[in-house]
Amino acid sequence: MDQLLSDLVQRLKTAFGEQLISVILYGSAAVGDWQQKKSDLNVLCVLDRITPAELAKSEPVFRWWREKRQPAPLLLTTEEVRASTDCFAMEFHDMQQHRRVLHGNDVILGLTVEDRFYRAQVEHELRGKQIRLRQKAAELLPDHKRLVTLLTDSISTFCVLGRHALVLSGREARWKKQEILAALEGLLGIPFKNCTTILAIRQSGESLSSGDAVSLLDGYLKETDALVRFVDGLAIP
Repeated sequence: MDQLLSDLVQRLKTAFGEQLISVILYGSAAVGDWQQKKSDLNVLCVLDRITPAELAKSEPVFRWWREKRQPAPLLLTTEEVRASTDCFAMEFHDMQQHRRVLHGNDVILGLTVEDRFYRAQVEHELRGKQIRLRQKAAELLPDHKRLVTLLTDSISTFCVLGRHALVLSGREARWKKQEILAALEGLLGIPFKNCTTILAIRQSGESLSSGDAVSLLDGYLKETDALVRFVDGLAIP
């Protein structure tokens, strides 16, 4: 991981020179919960300006990064960082808590993220992911192997959103997926046994029968719906 990040920074420095203000690692890798081939390396790249010229410079670097099966860096200007805490409240909240400055200035220091924007984005992301999960599951019901893959691919995102729900409720942030699920059980007062099972399958690669896969989906949808309703009911001053 460190070598990959070092290569990315060097390529960005070569491409942008003094225009490169900051490169910051955030997300699971910044807190030690990164798993090779399973977790993303989330990177914020800050430039002094972004025009077609800068986009052209970024293309070969970002293409190389995607070939490493990593998501494209979040590319912003310094001014956009200061002005975007309302629409990227989750990302900036994560960065405030845990980040690694890989190059340049710590542009996150001193930023303010308002809770009302934070809660709105968490609910928006939860509802959007829930709808997308249903849509994809409807297509994959006849193929239980692909259905299980859908569930194991989605659990990481729901755990991330669960962590944000914990923070919004005033609880301590958890970063390990198992700890997030355990904390949510205590917070919502319901067992998250289907989420826990999906997480175990994700780690073990276990296969399921068609009936078991559909039953797991049913319980998973009920647990994610409970999380959506909980966040929707949070009162934010």
